[in-house]
Amino acid sequence: MNQTLLAVTERIRQRSASTRGDYLQRLERMGGRKRGVERMGCANVAHAVAAMPANDKLRIVAEKAPHLAIITAYNDMLSAHQPYEAYPALIRDEAHKQGATAQVAGGVPAMCDGVTQGLPGMELSLFSRDNIAMSTAIGLSHDVFDAALLLGICDKIVPGLLIGALHFGHLPCIFVPAGPMSSGLPNNEKAKVRELFAQGKVGRDELLKAESAAYHGAGTCTFYGTANSNQMLLEAMGLHVPGAAFVHPHDPLRESLTREAVRNALAITHKARYTPIGRLVDERVIVNAMVALLATGGSTNHLIHWVAVARAAGIIIDWSDFSELSGVVPLLSRVYPNGAADVNQFQEAGGPAFVIRELLDAGLMHEDVLSVAGDSLRPFARLPSQGEGAAVVWQDLAPESGDETVVRKATAPFSSSGGLKLLDGNLGRAVIKTSAVPDDRHIVEAPARIFSDQESMLAAFKAGELERDVVVVVRFQGPQANGMPELHKLTPPLAVLQGKGFKVALVTDGRMSGASGKVPAAIHVSPEALAGGPLAKLRDGDIVRMDAVSGELLALVPAAEWAARELAQISDAQVDENGHGLGRDLFAGLRRNVKSAEEGAVSWL
Repeated sequence: MNQTLLAVTERIRQRSASTRGDYLQRLERMGGRKRGVERMGCANVAHAVAAMPANDKLRIVAEKAPHLAIITAYNDMLSAHQPYEAYPALIRDEAHKQGATAQVAGGVPAMCDGVTQGLPGMELSLFSRDNIAMSTAIGLSHDVFDAALLLGICDKIVPGLLIGALHFGHLPCIFVPAGPMSSGLPNNEKAKVRELFAQGKVGRDELLKAESAAYHGAGTCTFYGTANSNQMLLEAMGLHVPGAAFVHPHDPLRESLTREAVRNALAITHKARYTPIGRLVDERVIVNAMVALLATGGSTNHLIHWVAVARAAGIIIDWSDFSELSGVVPLLSRVYPNGAADVNQFQEAGGPAFVIRELLDAGLMHEDVLSVAGDSLRPFARLPSQGEGAAVVWQDLAPESGDETVVRKATAPFSSSGGLKLLDGNLGRAVIKTSAVPDDRHIVEAPARIFSDQESMLAAFKAGELERDVVVVVRFQGPQANGMPELHKLTPPLAVLQGKGFKVALVTDGRMSGASGKVPAAIHVSPEALAGGPLAKLRDGDIVRMDAVSGELLALVPAAEWAARELAQISDAQVDENGHGLGRDLFAGLRRNVKSAEEGAVSWL
């Protein structure tokens, strides 16, 4: 085993000893109770089964058969979640075949960041994660279940479901994905059209044609953003049926994998294999998720989300842990925006199974962990295929990559270090997705231009005010200020400036997510400006140095002057705009209570 991996794991274990111990004590108390219908009053039980068929009532009450909860994030708004419409009937059917029962215990909200990108609705996006966690808890609070199947894929949905499930840590839980959409217009071609539109060289009709060719059917968007990073991390944590992540929604294997999830969930409720999710998700499993993120150049959002996920299991991690692991974890895949391939090509080249096998063989993942497939992560290094009937069979991978431009062996990686970097300095702490940025752009030193919202930056770009070397600073975009929206609208104009030969970088206390592009961006700056972070000290013209090699984020201002500077304040008009309209009023309590980005932006502590 890699010694840095072991050292980071042990540091996390020691740091979390008290909180993890308390968590496990609560788990033991809950898991030691009688089964739901046996400890509930007759009226409670009658309400729980009132609408169920007579045979199901008999199984639950008399036969004491296992009863599965379905928590679903189904809606028609998300292409990735549209296939879930038919899943409850399929799950109930398979449960019946196994002598068990299943109920939809609850639905959770699921918003599409692609729809709300750059619009006020995006200011609800990050907080929707904790809302989903609470909705999961409401569904499971009926407390009559022996295990849960969690139906969710996209950005905040998986972290929210996982946080909610970990608060019911005594239950065995399995995530059930639905797969990516088929490949459409290549992502790099879509990005080129966006840049042309930003320059006024193509119109709205051509832009809409390109976007519609890229996003065109049921399934997850095919770039390696937060949604598909979710799927990679769930594989690395052993929370899927092995290999389930990237099988197309209409592939016959998809239904077989879903039926296998039901059979697997029932198997891990038995005493011999009882695997509650709170036990499964320990320090080693969290480290495995971090390693998988780094090895694939995954979404920067997970430096927020997985801090929160870990905390839900009583485990405390921070960005220094990610940074130290990044120094020893090789970059094994290049999927857009870190390369030209999409997730379907990634899957064809070996996908998550290839990456996990390589990391295990290199001693860069903990193999001896609990998973829904047993007491090892090794089953997740194999590929599923269709067997007879609805059976799934697993096969060993070929020794070599199916496409070395997409995924590589640990002995010949794209880079010897991971795809993320921690930045630190007198502007605070931030992260940068280095795997998406060419090496010659890892250091940018230029005058700052300060903005307090996306719209003013875009206006300055259109007016030609940014045609120079520049560090664009967009502040008052953190969790407390406006819910920390993603700032994707800034990528095309910044890419245009960079394409003209200017040295360009973005510094913000907001997010850019897994779709962050080729422009160097120091994001999630903490503390945020509204909370008194030093980003609020910056002034137009200050020289800012963003150095992803040394890990520095600095305002090159004399120390005495910097110490004496007052913090800029957010305007009353912006406070009013951030707090009202499109439901933003309802999230005021979350904005007041939210922790910093590095603390997971959690609202429940």
